[in-house]
Amino acid sequence: MHNPSTPDTSPTRHLGSWALIAAVVAVTVAAFGYVGGWLAPQRLTPKRLVDQLQDNAGTFAGYRRNHAKGVCMTGYFDSNGHAQPYSVAQIFTAGRTPLVGRFAIPGGNPYAPDGSVPIRSMALRFTQANGQQWRTGMNSMPVFPVAAPQAFFAQLQAQQPDPTTGKPDPAKVAAFFAAHPETAAFRAWAKTAKPSASFATESYWSLNAFVFVDAHGTRQPVRWRMVPMATDGGGDAGKAGDADYLAADLAERLTRGPLRWQLQITLANAGDPTNDATKAWPDDRRTIDAGTLVIDATQAQESGPCRDINYDPLVLPHGIEASDDPLLPARSAAYADSYLRRTSEEAHLPGTVAPQPEKQP
Repeated sequence: MHNPSTPDTSPTRHLGSWALIAAVVAVTVAAFGYVGGWLAPQRLTPKRLVDQLQDNAGTFAGYRRNHAKGVCMTGYFDSNGHAQPYSVAQIFTAGRTPLVGRFAIPGGNPYAPDGSVPIRSMALRFTQANGQQWRTGMNSMPVFPVAAPQAFFAQLQAQQPDPTTGKPDPAKVAAFFAAHPETAAFRAWAKTAKPSASFATESYWSLNAFVFVDAHGTRQPVRWRMVPMATDGGGDAGKAGDADYLAADLAERLTRGPLRWQLQITLANAGDPTNDATKAWPDDRRTIDAGTLVIDATQAQESGPCRDINYDPLVLPHGIEASDDPLLPARSAAYADSYLRRTSEEAHLPGTVAPQPEKQP
Protein backbone atom coordinates (compact mmCIF):
# COMPACT_ATOMS: atom_id res chain seq x y z
CA MET A 1 0.00 0.00 0.00
CA HIS A 2 1.34 3.47 -0.91
CA ASN A 3 2.58 5.58 1.99
CA PRO A 4 1.32 9.18 1.52
CA SER A 5 4.50 10.49 3.13
CA THR A 6 6.73 9.14 0.35
CA PRO A 7 6.85 10.34 -3.26
CA ASP A 8 4.89 8.30 -5.81
CA THR A 9 7.38 7.16 -8.46
CA SER A 10 5.05 4.83 -10.31
CA PRO A 11 4.85 5.06 -14.12
CA THR A 12 1.15 5.84 -13.89
CA ARG A 13 1.85 8.83 -11.66
CA HIS A 14 4.50 10.15 -14.10
CA LEU A 15 2.20 9.70 -17.08
CA GLY A 16 -0.52 11.65 -15.32
CA SER A 17 1.83 14.52 -14.55
CA TRP A 18 3.14 14.70 -18.11
CA ALA A 19 -0.41 14.58 -19.46
CA LEU A 20 -1.35 17.56 -17.30
CA ILE A 21 1.72 19.53 -18.45
CA ALA A 22 1.00 18.70 -22.10
CA ALA A 23 -2.58 19.83 -21.70
CA VAL A 24 -1.47 23.19 -20.24
CA VAL A 25 1.05 23.66 -23.07
CA ALA A 26 -1.57 22.78 -25.68
CA VAL A 27 -4.03 25.30 -24.26
CA THR A 28 -1.32 27.97 -24.15
CA VAL A 29 -0.26 27.31 -27.74
CA ALA A 30 -3.88 27.34 -28.85
CA ALA A 31 -4.41 30.69 -27.13
CA PHE A 32 -1.37 32.22 -28.79
CA GLY A 33 -2.39 30.66 -32.09
CA TYR A 34 -5.82 32.21 -31.84
CA VAL A 35 -4.42 35.63 -30.94
CA GLY A 36 -1.93 35.43 -33.80
CA GLY A 37 -4.52 34.21 -36.25
CA TRP A 38 -2.72 30.92 -36.92
CA LEU A 39 -5.68 28.72 -35.98
CA ALA A 40 -8.38 31.16 -37.09
CA PRO A 41 -7.74 32.20 -40.70
CA GLN A 42 -10.65 34.68 -40.71
CA ARG A 43 -9.48 36.47 -37.54
CA LEU A 44 -8.24 39.99 -38.18
CA THR A 45 -4.48 40.13 -37.65
CA PRO A 46 -1.90 42.89 -38.23
CA LYS A 47 -0.65 40.97 -41.26
CA ARG A 48 -4.10 40.82 -42.87
CA LEU A 49 -4.65 44.50 -42.21
CA VAL A 50 -1.30 45.57 -43.67
CA ASP A 51 -1.71 43.16 -46.61
CA GLN A 52 -5.00 44.90 -47.39
CA LEU A 53 -3.30 48.30 -47.32
CA GLN A 54 -0.85 46.93 -49.86
CA ASP A 55 -3.65 45.51 -52.00
CA ASN A 56 -5.24 48.95 -52.11
CA ALA A 57 -2.19 51.11 -52.82
CA GLY A 58 0.47 48.74 -54.12
CA THR A 59 3.74 47.84 -52.42
CA PHE A 60 6.53 50.42 -52.40
CA ALA A 61 9.67 48.91 -50.91
CA GLY A 62 11.11 50.79 -47.96
CA TYR A 63 8.05 52.97 -47.37
CA ARG A 64 5.34 52.98 -44.73
CA ARG A 65 2.21 51.06 -45.73
CA ASN A 66 0.06 54.06 -44.87
CA HIS A 67 0.96 57.74 -44.79
CA ALA A 68 3.83 56.80 -47.08
CA LYS A 69 4.41 60.28 -48.47
CA GLY A 70 5.81 62.63 -45.88
CA VAL A 71 8.58 64.87 -44.65
CA CYS A 72 10.62 64.89 -41.43
CA MET A 73 10.67 67.82 -39.03
CA THR A 74 12.34 68.65 -35.74
CA GLY A 75 11.65 71.08 -32.95
CA TYR A 76 10.49 71.14 -29.35
CA PHE A 77 7.52 71.53 -27.04
CA ASP A 78 7.42 74.43 -24.59
CA SER A 79 5.20 73.43 -21.68
CA ASN A 80 3.55 76.15 -19.62
CA GLY A 81 2.79 73.74 -16.76
CA HIS A 82 -1.00 74.03 -17.07
CA ALA A 83 -1.48 70.29 -17.70
CA GLN A 84 0.78 69.22 -14.84
CA PRO A 85 -2.08 68.95 -12.28
CA TYR A 86 -3.64 66.23 -14.45
CA SER A 87 -0.58 64.19 -15.47
CA VAL A 88 2.79 63.40 -13.94
CA ALA A 89 4.32 63.04 -17.41
CA GLN A 90 7.53 65.04 -17.37
CA ILE A 91 6.68 66.75 -20.66
CA PHE A 92 4.01 68.79 -18.86
CA THR A 93 6.44 70.24 -16.34
CA ALA A 94 7.17 73.84 -17.34
CA GLY A 95 10.12 73.72 -19.73
CA ARG A 96 11.27 72.43 -23.11
CA THR A 97 11.13 68.87 -24.54
CA PRO A 98 12.79 68.03 -27.90
CA LEU A 99 10.91 66.21 -30.64
CA VAL A 100 11.35 64.45 -33.97
CA GLY A 101 8.23 64.44 -36.11
CA ARG A 102 6.73 63.86 -39.49
CA PHE A 103 4.06 65.46 -41.66
CA ALA A 104 2.34 63.17 -44.18
CA ILE A 105 -0.76 62.47 -46.26
CA PRO A 106 -2.79 59.23 -46.03
CA GLY A 107 -2.27 56.35 -48.42
CA GLY A 108 0.46 53.87 -49.27
CA ASN A 109 1.71 55.56 -52.46
CA PRO A 110 4.74 57.79 -51.74
CA TYR A 111 4.31 59.45 -55.16
CA ALA A 112 0.65 60.42 -54.77
CA PRO A 113 -0.22 64.07 -55.56
CA ASP A 114 -0.50 66.20 -52.44
CA GLY A 115 -3.97 67.31 -53.47
CA SER A 116 -5.33 63.79 -53.88
CA VAL A 117 -6.75 63.66 -50.33
CA PRO A 118 -8.04 66.36 -47.96
CA ILE A 119 -6.39 64.85 -44.87
CA ARG A 120 -2.93 65.66 -43.49
CA SER A 121 -1.21 64.00 -40.54
CA MET A 122 1.27 65.00 -37.86
CA ALA A 123 3.31 62.40 -35.97
CA LEU A 124 5.55 63.32 -33.04
CA ARG A 125 8.09 61.63 -30.79
CA PHE A 126 8.88 63.59 -27.65
CA THR A 127 11.91 62.48 -25.62
CA GLN A 128 11.73 63.51 -21.98
CA ALA A 129 14.78 64.31 -19.86
CA ASN A 130 14.23 61.05 -17.95
CA GLY A 131 14.50 59.06 -21.20
CA GLN A 132 10.81 58.17 -21.46
CA GLN A 133 9.07 58.88 -24.75
CA TRP A 134 5.65 60.02 -25.87
CA ARG A 135 4.72 59.14 -29.42
CA THR A 136 1.52 60.37 -30.99
CA GLY A 137 -0.04 60.32 -34.46
CA MET A 138 -2.75 62.88 -35.27
CA ASN A 139 -4.90 63.67 -38.27
CA SER A 140 -6.55 66.82 -39.63
CA MET A 141 -10.10 65.57 -39.08
CA PRO A 142 -12.22 65.74 -35.94
CA VAL A 143 -13.52 62.14 -36.01
CA PHE A 144 -12.49 58.76 -37.42
CA PRO A 145 -14.80 56.96 -39.89
CA VAL A 146 -15.25 53.80 -37.81
CA ALA A 147 -14.94 52.68 -34.20
CA ALA A 148 -13.54 49.14 -34.52
CA PRO A 149 -10.57 47.53 -36.30
CA GLN A 150 -12.86 45.03 -38.06
CA ALA A 151 -14.91 47.89 -39.54
CA PHE A 152 -11.73 49.64 -40.72
CA PHE A 153 -10.64 46.43 -42.43
CA ALA A 154 -14.05 46.13 -44.09
CA GLN A 155 -13.73 49.73 -45.27
CA LEU A 156 -10.35 48.98 -46.84
CA GLN A 157 -11.81 45.93 -48.58
CA ALA A 158 -14.70 47.99 -49.95
CA GLN A 159 -12.28 50.64 -51.24
CA GLN A 160 -9.88 48.21 -52.92
CA PRO A 161 -9.49 49.30 -56.57
CA ASP A 162 -11.19 47.18 -59.21
CA PRO A 163 -8.49 45.67 -61.49
CA THR A 164 -10.48 46.64 -64.61
CA THR A 165 -10.97 50.31 -63.72
CA GLY A 166 -8.20 51.01 -61.24
CA LYS A 167 -10.80 52.63 -58.98
CA PRO A 168 -12.98 51.39 -56.09
CA ASP A 169 -16.34 49.93 -57.03
CA PRO A 170 -18.91 52.62 -56.05
CA ALA A 171 -21.50 49.94 -55.26
CA LYS A 172 -19.18 48.25 -52.73
CA VAL A 173 -18.29 51.58 -51.12
CA ALA A 174 -21.96 52.55 -50.87
CA ALA A 175 -22.83 49.16 -49.39
CA PHE A 176 -20.13 49.57 -46.76
CA PHE A 177 -21.37 52.99 -45.66
CA ALA A 178 -24.97 51.77 -45.63
CA ALA A 179 -23.93 48.96 -43.29
CA HIS A 180 -21.95 51.33 -41.04
CA PRO A 181 -24.09 54.27 -39.91
CA GLU A 182 -21.36 55.26 -37.43
CA THR A 183 -19.49 56.77 -40.41
CA ALA A 184 -22.09 59.58 -40.69
CA ALA A 185 -20.08 62.21 -38.78
CA PHE A 186 -16.96 61.57 -40.83
CA ARG A 187 -18.88 61.61 -44.11
CA ALA A 188 -20.49 64.92 -43.16
CA TRP A 189 -17.03 66.39 -42.52
CA ALA A 190 -15.60 64.91 -45.74
CA LYS A 191 -18.31 66.53 -47.90
CA THR A 192 -16.88 69.99 -47.24
CA ALA A 193 -13.21 69.08 -46.65
CA LYS A 194 -10.70 70.34 -49.22
CA PRO A 195 -6.97 69.65 -49.56
CA SER A 196 -5.14 72.48 -47.81
CA ALA A 197 -2.15 74.29 -49.27
CA SER A 198 0.03 73.86 -46.19
CA PHE A 199 0.83 71.50 -43.35
CA ALA A 200 1.38 74.63 -41.27
CA THR A 201 -2.24 75.83 -41.30
CA GLU A 202 -3.92 72.56 -40.24
CA SER A 203 -5.30 71.48 -36.89
CA TYR A 204 -4.43 67.91 -35.91
CA TRP A 205 -6.66 65.77 -33.66
CA SER A 206 -5.63 62.76 -31.56
CA LEU A 207 -8.99 61.13 -32.48
CA ASN A 208 -8.49 58.37 -29.89
CA ALA A 209 -8.98 59.02 -26.20
CA PHE A 210 -6.18 58.52 -23.67
CA VAL A 211 -5.96 58.76 -19.88
CA PHE A 212 -3.91 61.22 -17.85
CA VAL A 213 -2.82 60.09 -14.37
CA ASP A 214 -1.92 62.66 -11.73
CA ALA A 215 0.38 62.44 -8.70
CA HIS A 216 -2.42 60.93 -6.59
CA GLY A 217 -3.34 58.27 -9.14
CA THR A 218 -6.48 60.09 -10.28
CA ARG A 219 -7.36 59.18 -13.85
CA GLN A 220 -8.73 61.71 -16.34
CA PRO A 221 -9.77 60.71 -19.88
CA VAL A 222 -8.53 63.21 -22.47
CA ARG A 223 -8.21 63.95 -26.15
CA TRP A 224 -5.88 66.54 -27.63
CA ARG A 225 -5.49 68.76 -30.64
CA MET A 226 -2.68 70.81 -32.17
CA VAL A 227 -4.10 74.19 -33.22
CA PRO A 228 -1.97 76.20 -35.69
CA MET A 229 -0.86 79.74 -35.05
CA ALA A 230 -0.39 80.24 -38.81
CA THR A 231 -3.68 80.84 -40.59
CA ASP A 232 -2.72 82.11 -44.04
CA GLY A 233 -2.77 80.07 -47.23
CA GLY A 234 -5.01 77.25 -46.05
CA GLY A 235 -7.74 77.44 -48.66
CA ASP A 236 -6.42 76.25 -52.01
CA ALA A 237 -4.31 73.24 -52.84
CA GLY A 238 -1.04 74.71 -54.07
CA LYS A 239 -0.10 75.62 -57.58
CA ALA A 240 -1.94 74.05 -60.49
CA GLY A 241 -0.22 70.86 -61.60
CA ASP A 242 2.19 70.80 -58.64
CA ALA A 243 2.00 67.34 -57.09
CA ASP A 244 4.56 68.04 -54.35
CA TYR A 245 3.76 71.49 -53.02
CA LEU A 246 3.42 70.60 -49.32
CA ALA A 247 7.10 69.93 -48.58
CA ALA A 248 8.18 72.99 -50.57
CA ASP A 249 5.67 75.20 -48.75
CA LEU A 250 6.91 73.92 -45.40
CA ALA A 251 10.56 74.63 -46.26
CA GLU A 252 9.72 78.11 -47.55
CA ARG A 253 7.77 79.01 -44.42
CA LEU A 254 10.64 77.88 -42.20
CA THR A 255 13.01 80.32 -43.92
CA ARG A 256 10.87 83.03 -42.33
CA GLY A 257 10.96 81.51 -38.86
CA PRO A 258 9.69 78.57 -36.76
CA LEU A 259 6.11 77.29 -37.05
CA ARG A 260 3.93 76.97 -33.96
CA TRP A 261 0.88 75.11 -32.72
CA GLN A 262 -0.94 75.30 -29.41
CA LEU A 263 -1.47 71.96 -27.66
CA GLN A 264 -5.08 71.93 -26.45
CA ILE A 265 -6.07 69.10 -24.12
CA THR A 266 -9.79 68.40 -23.69
CA LEU A 267 -10.98 66.81 -20.45
CA ALA A 268 -13.85 64.33 -20.71
CA ASN A 269 -16.91 64.49 -18.50
CA ALA A 270 -18.35 61.36 -16.93
CA GLY A 271 -20.14 59.39 -19.63
CA ASP A 272 -18.22 60.80 -22.58
CA PRO A 273 -17.25 57.88 -24.86
CA THR A 274 -13.58 56.88 -24.66
CA ASN A 275 -13.87 53.77 -26.85
CA ASP A 276 -15.43 55.33 -29.97
CA ALA A 277 -13.35 57.61 -32.20
CA THR A 278 -16.37 58.33 -34.42
CA LYS A 279 -17.96 60.46 -31.70
CA ALA A 280 -16.72 63.94 -30.88
CA TRP A 281 -17.10 65.18 -27.32
CA PRO A 282 -19.39 68.18 -26.75
CA ASP A 283 -17.85 71.59 -27.41
CA ASP A 284 -18.43 72.75 -23.84
CA ARG A 285 -15.88 70.34 -22.35
CA ARG A 286 -13.04 72.00 -20.46
CA THR A 287 -9.96 72.52 -22.64
CA ILE A 288 -6.47 73.31 -21.33
CA ASP A 289 -3.78 75.22 -23.19
CA ALA A 290 -0.80 72.99 -22.30
CA GLY A 291 1.92 74.83 -24.19
CA THR A 292 3.41 75.51 -27.62
CA LEU A 293 4.71 73.07 -30.21
CA VAL A 294 7.54 74.63 -32.22
CA ILE A 295 8.84 73.24 -35.53
CA ASP A 296 12.13 74.83 -36.62
CA ALA A 297 13.59 72.54 -39.30
CA THR A 298 12.56 70.06 -41.98
CA GLN A 299 14.35 67.33 -43.91
CA ALA A 300 13.48 64.77 -46.60
CA GLN A 301 12.19 61.56 -45.03
CA GLU A 302 14.60 59.36 -47.01
CA SER A 303 17.55 60.74 -45.02
CA GLY A 304 15.86 62.56 -42.16
CA PRO A 305 15.67 61.60 -38.47
CA CYS A 306 12.03 60.45 -38.72
CA ARG A 307 12.77 57.73 -41.27
CA ASP A 308 13.36 54.89 -38.83
CA ILE A 309 10.83 55.90 -36.16
CA ASN A 310 7.70 53.85 -35.60
CA TYR A 311 5.15 56.37 -34.32
CA ASP A 312 3.41 53.78 -32.20
CA PRO A 313 0.61 55.52 -30.25
CA LEU A 314 1.06 53.15 -27.32
CA VAL A 315 4.61 54.31 -26.58
CA LEU A 316 3.62 56.49 -23.64
CA PRO A 317 5.45 58.00 -20.66
CA HIS A 318 4.46 57.52 -17.05
CA GLY A 319 1.40 59.72 -16.54
CA ILE A 320 -0.27 58.99 -19.89
CA GLU A 321 -2.09 55.70 -20.50
CA ALA A 322 -4.17 54.12 -23.24
CA SER A 323 -7.95 54.27 -23.00
CA ASP A 324 -10.30 51.42 -23.82
CA ASP A 325 -10.47 52.47 -27.50
CA PRO A 326 -10.04 49.22 -29.53
CA LEU A 327 -8.38 51.13 -32.36
CA LEU A 328 -5.29 51.82 -30.24
CA PRO A 329 -3.92 48.25 -29.93
CA ALA A 330 -4.84 47.64 -33.58
CA ARG A 331 -2.91 50.72 -34.67
CA SER A 332 0.07 49.70 -32.56
CA ALA A 333 0.17 46.17 -33.99
CA ALA A 334 -0.28 47.32 -37.59
CA TYR A 335 2.43 49.98 -37.22
CA ALA A 336 4.83 47.31 -35.93
CA ASP A 337 4.08 45.02 -38.88
CA SER A 338 4.56 47.86 -41.36
CA TYR A 339 7.79 48.93 -39.62
CA LEU A 340 9.29 45.44 -39.86
CA ARG A 341 8.39 45.16 -43.53
CA ARG A 342 9.77 48.50 -44.67
CA THR A 343 12.97 48.40 -42.63
CA SER A 344 13.72 44.89 -43.88
CA GLU A 345 13.23 46.10 -47.44
CA GLU A 346 15.39 49.18 -46.90
CA ALA A 347 18.23 46.98 -45.74
CA HIS A 348 18.23 45.29 -49.15
CA LEU A 349 17.85 48.34 -51.39
CA PRO A 350 21.04 49.14 -53.33
CA GLY A 351 22.89 52.19 -52.09
CA THR A 352 20.94 52.55 -48.85
CA VAL A 353 22.12 52.39 -45.26
CA ALA A 354 20.35 49.72 -43.23
CA PRO A 355 18.04 51.23 -40.62
CA GLN A 356 19.16 51.03 -37.03
CA PRO A 357 16.83 49.21 -34.62
CA GLU A 358 14.91 51.58 -32.40
CA LYS A 359 15.89 51.84 -28.75
CA GLN A 360 12.95 51.04 -26.57
CA PRO A 361 12.07 53.86 -24.15
